[in-house]
Amino acid sequence: MVAVAKRLLPVAAVGLLAAIALWPEFESAADRGRVAFKRVTQVRADALSVVQPRFQGVDEQNRPYTVTADTAVQAGNEEVVQLHAPKADLLLTDGGWLYLEAREGRFDRPRNHLDLAGRVTIHHDDGTQFVTDAAAIDVAGGHAAGDSPVAAQGPFGTLTAEGFRLRDRGQVVVFTGKSHVVLEGTP
Repeated sequence: MVAVAKRLLPVAAVGLLAAIALWPEFESAADRGRVAFKRVTQVRADALSVVQPRFQGVDEQNRPYTVTADTAVQAGNEEVVQLHAPKADLLLTDGGWLYLEAREGRFDRPRNHLDLAGRVTIHHDDGTQFVTDAAAIDVAGGHAAGDSPVAAQGPFGTLTAEGFRLRDRGQVVVFTGKSHVVLEGTP
């Protein structure tokens, strides 16, 4: 009898300790098994909001690009997406890259039109930096324009102007209004 008790009592003690340790799991499993039905009236979101959206693609010339933002909000049935802190990265055909950032953005999907505001900055890998307060971009047409003061600096020198027009996907840039350029060259 003592030999049987020597083996049975430790097994019973381990079983009792396991039951005490697992008891909260048994209680919560019973709560998880309950199903409740509620009558819900029609629920509609006022706006669709996405935190840290990321869109990757290639343009019509097979150049890869990435567009990100801190948040993107699309209200109701509108086709307009509000972007907070949008950023874009584009790899150019010659192997260079462009990086664009702004504080706010508004993308009109049907018109394929992007309005940027709040320190719109474009960086090129050759060291050129282009800064303005607002820019309107026709994504499909490859045109951009802005009537806010613009400043640019790079290996060419520095430039200030009252506005700009970009045509032919950046091949032609026209600075409008009073402009001032200081060219730097190598002797």
